[in-house]
Amino acid sequence: MNQMIINTFSYLWSSTAIDAIGELVDNGYKTFEVPVSSPHCWPDEITGSERSVTYARLNEYGAKIRSLNAGGYDINLASPGANMRRKSVEHIKQVIDLAEAWDVPEVVISPGTRRPMISPSLEKTYGWMYESLENLIPLAKQAGARLLFENTPYCFTPTIQDLVGVVSSINDDSVKIVYDVANAAYIGEDPVQSLLSHHGSIGLVHISDTGTETWGHDPIGTGVIDWNGLGKAVQETCGVNNVVLEIIREENPVQEFNKAMQDLKNNGWDLGH
Repeated sequence: MNQMIINTFSYLWSSTAIDAIGELVDNGYKTFEVPVSSPHCWPDEITGSERSVTYARLNEYGAKIRSLNAGGYDINLASPGANMRRKSVEHIKQVIDLAEAWDVPEVVISPGTRRPMISPSLEKTYGWMYESLENLIPLAKQAGARLLFENTPYCFTPTIQDLVGVVSSINDDSVKIVYDVANAAYIGEDPVQSLLSHHGSIGLVHISDTGTETWGHDPIGTGVIDWNGLGKAVQETCGVNNVVLEIIREENPVQEFNKAMQDLKNNGWDLGH
């Protein structure tokens, strides 16, 4: 039984989430994170009856979606425009509704972005984000879902310290961090140290490799991540069943994931059988 969570990102343009999950279940994988992106999985395009059919298929496969990743390109919780913040909250609410329909416990969100040229002040940006969260947190709780903030290089909170600050000021179990080790390494942060120091605030860990010149979500061992050290840190903290494999390769994803599992084992990761 493979306990690690598999992200279906590689199938973004080639198939729907449930078809991708079907293929992955045939290859022994059981738990998934699904990026919310049209046409892969977009709440606005999935009718009530389609939701039920998908949920029935998940159960038939013995599969579980652990998290829906609401994404951060089309939406911005920290937008200076109040109506854009409302649209963003509304979109995430739709993702939360979908999570409730499919019994998904976690929704990954992005804190938002600032304009690169003459950015609004950080103080204002944080203010807008917190205002959006005041609307979102009750919706998530009502649906029985946790919100997980992701560290992304293009957001206004790229570091683990930034996000730990946000999570501690909210101080509510329904809001934690999803820690992406490739995103961290790309901006020069030490993922192993960060996970060990801040695991109390972290709900999920995204793993893939990256260089520091080019931002990637690459195969294990092709970049700068210390896989041996990370495996030990995972074992001491969140455990492998809270780790999401997020290698993104459109060609032969199943082969890539199988190889990643082998590479992790070779680096001392205990992945069950």
